[in-house]
Amino acid sequence: MDITIFSEDTLKIALSLVIGAVIGMEREYRSKAAGFRTITLISIGSTLFTIVSMKLGGPVNGDRIAANIITGIGFIGAGVVFKDAFTITGLTTATAIWVTAALGMAVGAGDYKIAAEGMVLVLIVLLVFEYIQDKIDQFHQKRSYKITFNANSIQIGNIEKTLGEMSLRFAKRKEMKAENEVIYIYDVYGSSDKLDNFNSFLLNFSAVKSFEC
Repeated sequence: MDITIFSEDTLKIALSLVIGAVIGMEREYRSKAAGFRTITLISIGSTLFTIVSMKLGGPVNGDRIAANIITGIGFIGAGVVFKDAFTITGLTTATAIWVTAALGMAVGAGDYKIAAEGMVLVLIVLLVFEYIQDKIDQFHQKRSYKITFNANSIQIGNIEKTLGEMSLRFAKRKEMKAENEVIYIYDVYGSSDKLDNFNSFLLNFSAVKSFEC
């Protein structure tokens, strides 16, 4: 075996380990479904598949195995996305898996500069952009509410009046009846402080049997 090729492949694997570990540590710190080990293995695996693909396919069909990495990563990413009531979680982690695989492929193809620059940009998005997103959410966000009344004590008019007084925009998505209950689902838009005040109102409004948001 050519020692030069072997050394370069070893360098690629080591670099993909570093890239995966750095991104994985950020996900692990935030206790995400795909953390340190998972992200690292995805990076290394993508690099290995790309190296093998280029060796088996040669200059003409060097992408024949690597092209299927995207499909495989799609299945892994789908496994960390969860829908809970009115919210969907795991999308950022799924995209982190997706972009980590892309970085691993770049390393496997020998594009070290692109891989390094990509890793820096990913860290900026995960670390700095989260701070910016939090600031935006303080001024404007959307919450979906599931408000339940007893069938004989519906006071949805008071709910909508209070939303207007709090300067919160809202839209009724659905109205349902189940046995002795009537359920309303609303999308409410406003600052986090105003939405928290609306939560407090619902907690203290005796006509509301229960609510989720």
